[in-house]
Amino acid sequence: MKKFLLILTFFTGIYASAQEELKKDSIVVDTVKYWSVLGKNTLMINQAAFSNWVGGGANNVGWLAGINYNITYEKDKDLWENIIILGYGQNDTKGQGIRKTQDVINVSTNYGRKFLKSWYFSLGTGFQSQFAPGYEDGNNPESKKISNFMAPGYLNVGMGITYRPNDNLTVTLRPTNARWTFVLDKDLQLAGNYGLKSDGDSSLLQFGFLGTAIYKLKIMEDVHLTNTASVFSNYLDRPDRLVLAYGAILNLKVNKYISSNITLDVLYDHNQIEKTQLKQTLGIGFAYTLDNGVKRSDRKDSQWWIKK
Repeated sequence: MKKFLLILTFFTGIYASAQEELKKDSIVVDTVKYWSVLGKNTLMINQAAFSNWVGGGANNVGWLAGINYNITYEKDKDLWENIIILGYGQNDTKGQGIRKTQDVINVSTNYGRKFLKSWYFSLGTGFQSQFAPGYEDGNNPESKKISNFMAPGYLNVGMGITYRPNDNLTVTLRPTNARWTFVLDKDLQLAGNYGLKSDGDSSLLQFGFLGTAIYKLKIMEDVHLTNTASVFSNYLDRPDRLVLAYGAILNLKVNKYISSNITLDVLYDHNQIEKTQLKQTLGIGFAYTLDNGVKRSDRKDSQWWIKK
C-alpha cells in the first residue's frame, strides 16, 4: 500500500507540472491549450452481511481504489501522450481473512512526429507490474506465492508508427521493440518462471514486434466502452508464441460523483502459464472525473474529417 501511495504522489507532481505548462500556454495563445488532462479517480466499496440466512453466505466488505489518467501534449506536428493506470483493491471475508482483488500498475508514454494526416513516426516506452504479492488459491497468503512487485515487471521500449485520426482511436505498430521481463523476488527466480533461463536470473530480454490499440466507444448517453489490445512477437525465440492481451472497461455513469464499472481482462503469455488468463470485476461507487484542456483533435480547426 505504501508503494501505491508513493507512486500516486509522484504522478500527482507530474500532473501539477502539466497544469503549470497549460496555464502558460493559455496566456500566450488565448483559447488554444496544448496540454490536456483527462483523469478519473475512483473508490468502489462493496459489502454483504448475513444473519440466520438459510441460503447461507459469509459477511464480507471490500474496496477498490484507482486512477486512470491521460495527459496529452499536442502542438503543430508534435503529439506526446501519457497514460497512467493504477489500481488496488482488497476484500475481507469472515473466516477467510483479507484477500487481494485488484492490483495493477500500467504506465506508458509515446511521442510522435506527424508525417502525414493522422500518421506519426513514434517512440515510446511502457511499464507494467503490481503492488503486492499474489498467491495461488485465490490470493490466500498461506498458499504458494506466484508473483510480487517487479516479479514480474515488464518494460517495453521501441519505435515505429502511430495512427491517430481522433481521440477515440490510437494504433501503434513497433517493428523494433525491446521487452525486458524483471523478476526481482528471489523466491521466484527459478528457471521457467516468466521465461527465466536459469535459477537466480533476475531478468529476460526479448526483441520483437509490438502492436497496441485503444478504441473508445460511446454506446449511449453516460455509457462508454474502452477497448485496449496488444500483441507481441519475440524475433529471438519462438516468434509464433504470441503474447496476446485484451482489456475492456464499461463505464456506466449514474451522476457526477457516482458510477459503475465493469472490467474484463484476457491474457495469454506462454512464459507465465500455458493457459488463457481471465479476470472480471464489477463495482459501483464514487468517481471524480477531471477534464481540463482542449485537445487539438477536439478543436474545429483540426477536425479535417468534418465538412466545413
